[in-house]
Amino acid sequence: MKNNFYITTSIAYANWEPHLWFAMESILADSINRAQKMFWKETRFLTWTDEHWIKIFKKAEELWMSAKELCDKNSEKFRNLKEKLNLSNDDFIRTADQERHWPGAQKIWEKLVEKWDIYKKHYEGQYCEGCEVFLPEKDLIEWKCQIHKKEPVKISEENYFFKLSKYSDQILDLLKSDKLKIIPSFRKNEIMKMLEGEGLQDVSFSRPKKSLLWWIPVPGDENHNMYVWCDALTNYISALWYAENSENFEKFWQNWEIVHSIWKDIVRFHAGIWIWMLLSAEIKVPENIHIHWFLTSNWEKMSKSIWNVVDPIEYVEKYWAERLRYFLLREVPTWRDADFTKEQFLNICNAHLSNWLWNLINRVAVMSKKNWVEKSWKITFEHFEKKITETWKNFEEKISMDFWNYDTQWALVEAWELVEFWNKQMDELKPWLVKKENEEKFVEIMQNFLELIKEIWKILQAFLPETSEKILKIYESGESEILFERVE
Repeated sequence: MKNNFYITTSIAYANWEPHLWFAMESILADSINRAQKMFWKETRFLTWTDEHWIKIFKKAEELWMSAKELCDKNSEKFRNLKEKLNLSNDDFIRTADQERHWPGAQKIWEKLVEKWDIYKKHYEGQYCEGCEVFLPEKDLIEWKCQIHKKEPVKISEENYFFKLSKYSDQILDLLKSDKLKIIPSFRKNEIMKMLEGEGLQDVSFSRPKKSLLWWIPVPGDENHNMYVWCDALTNYISALWYAENSENFEKFWQNWEIVHSIWKDIVRFHAGIWIWMLLSAEIKVPENIHIHWFLTSNWEKMSKSIWNVVDPIEYVEKYWAERLRYFLLREVPTWRDADFTKEQFLNICNAHLSNWLWNLINRVAVMSKKNWVEKSWKITFEHFEKKITETWKNFEEKISMDFWNYDTQWALVEAWELVEFWNKQMDELKPWLVKKENEEKFVEIMQNFLELIKEIWKILQAFLPETSEKILKIYESGESEILFERVE
């Protein structure tokens, strides 16, 4: 088992400002990254923006802007999520980056040409401008895209294609052997069923330059620009200076554990097209594709195309990023869709963070200071020690790469067991009553409660980093401070 890993989010489209589902994915990947650091792993965490799409060009036209101006504006807002959401990403790259990304995309294209895996042909198909993909008729419902609820556009043109079908068997072998691990496993079964049935079909990798003015040129053909996949997916390695075959590329990609954290609707591109590109270019394939579900609004996928998105920055500025982090990690299941409502957000935050966490820490801190209780630096209650050991074990099994789960929701549920245990013990032990009869026992109870504060600080670092820092400060100083007031 490797002690290092490189984790990435999916690619955020720069035609709009960030919305809640990408904030959720970023926070999810961030919590996995922070957890590995807690287990003394060395990590690298990448986020990015994808800027070469027709929808971006059209949106820029609507706003009387150039595509570059629109992408510069929106990409900066995605970059700022690091500060707004307290993310731990080491890097941020744009597909418009002509220093790192363009050379990498063009290099891998040339590698594919060397393998005779690129050919040109005339193609006619139904193109969804929302998905920016050609859709087979079987994927249409009443001739509309299932996601964007719009009829695709019929396109007829000559494009470069990649021989994706050539690699179906190799990808199937990778999945069967778990050399390419799909998490959760039932998504792996879906991909394998597709490969064993219809297999992978060759896919368009270019469009005529007249159709794509704001894209990367195809090497050796001034009339074509790269279409989406060779451009966008290569970002995972171009961020590591792949074109220069740098030390970063050798270290992070070739020798580290790799985790792609993505949405369920793009798994076929990552488990198919991306893996095929790497096989063709003779580059190591990632070990893990971590697939999470949609965050919905009124049970429809949040999408800028149908405009049912929620602005995460509005919630951060009004309610604090830690509340948003907690809700998205605790209440959104890692493996199934969840609906977001403001009412549920406020109810959960008030109950869990204000009533349980903050109220308890405040009571212990105030009671300990008032009665001059000094820290003992150890747990003396056996059932406390047992609960702490059990909680850490379960937490690690849910989120450590050693167990191949990365289930952030259940990892936080396990971590929260300490908070719930602490609340129950406060009700059962009733230290304020014990003090009247047995001062020594009262001090021991409070000292054990103080040590629980330290354990909660440690285990919440992956999820609520700023809150954790404040909890540590309370533990060290004995001075209480407001963490989570109730919000209406």
